[in-house]
Amino acid sequence: MAKKLIDEILEHLWSMREKGSKSYAELVRDMGDNNTPEVIRKMEKSGLITLSDDTVELKEKGEARARDLTRRHRLAERLFHDVLDVEMEESEHTACEIEHFLSPAVTDSVCSFLGHPPTCPHGKPIPRGECCSKYKHRLKPLVTQLKELEVGSQGKIVFIVPSENSRLERLASLGIIPGSIVKLKQKKPSYVIEVDETTLAIDSAIVEEIYVKQV
Repeated sequence: MAKKLIDEILEHLWSMREKGSKSYAELVRDMGDNNTPEVIRKMEKSGLITLSDDTVELKEKGEARARDLTRRHRLAERLFHDVLDVEMEESEHTACEIEHFLSPAVTDSVCSFLGHPPTCPHGKPIPRGECCSKYKHRLKPLVTQLKELEVGSQGKIVFIVPSENSRLERLASLGIIPGSIVKLKQKKPSYVIEVDETTLAIDSAIVEEIYVKQV
């Protein structure tokens, strides 16, 4: 129980930091476990974190563990929700259970299988792994960028990672949303796709933001 709670605290610290918070009070409140203060003190003694006033910060060892846990969790969410079509709530619950047990090799295999996704289904960044920098295709990705499809092939949009939030609304108005089937009709001199019998010419930057599963 203590080890699992330590992992959960480390992962939550990572998420809090993404939002700009390092508050001890917030951490204890969010965890909702009476054992949290005692476990936090043990974590400090073991060199995972540092405590100062109301501030909790990750040390090098804790940083590495928190990063790995976050990466495993968010990749698992992508796998269950986007590929296996598991409901979001169940995907979240299952990801919480298996994140403690995935080995680095299995984690990298899942990441490669998914096409090295940059974010989880909630839009939070997935920490990069060694497999992402090498980007070797020894395991053919199931999910790829739309631009990687062969001309004439169809893909189901799994997720979109827009560089601008307003772009999602514009794409949605064109029927380019997760779950839609898109056909890549042309790559040069510009990208042309077909969605719901509507043919559209789209910018290459947008094509790189759309991830699909070939059908």
